Amino acid sequence: MIKSKIFLIFFSLINKRKDTLANSAQSRKRARQSEKQRQHKASQRSTLRTYLKNVVKAVAKGDKAAAQEAYKVAVPVIDSMANKGLIHKNKAARHKSRLNKHVHGMVAA
Repeated sequence: MIKSKIFLIFFSLINKRKDTLANSAQSRKRARQSEKQRQHKASQRSTLRTYLKNVVKAVAKGDKAAAQEAYKVAVPVIDSMANKGLIHKNKAARHKSRLNKHVHGMVAA
């Protein structure tokens, strides 16, 4: 019983190192860094989408003041993500332009 537990612990330690296809220490480290970065960027993308959806929801409700406020909050977030390289600067400009068009379209309506 004890030998089997020791074997399982040892086996799990060996397998932990082989979670990736990386063979060298350098490539294993790079795989760890890439996974950490992927998770961080996924979180940032989620945050960006949340702020974009908040503006879209406010526009859909027809609440002009809430839409303008949501837009004012979303613009710095969009710019920040573009500066960090999460999205391209032209994509950021496109998002801001389209959201602004919808918000100002409410004012005219």
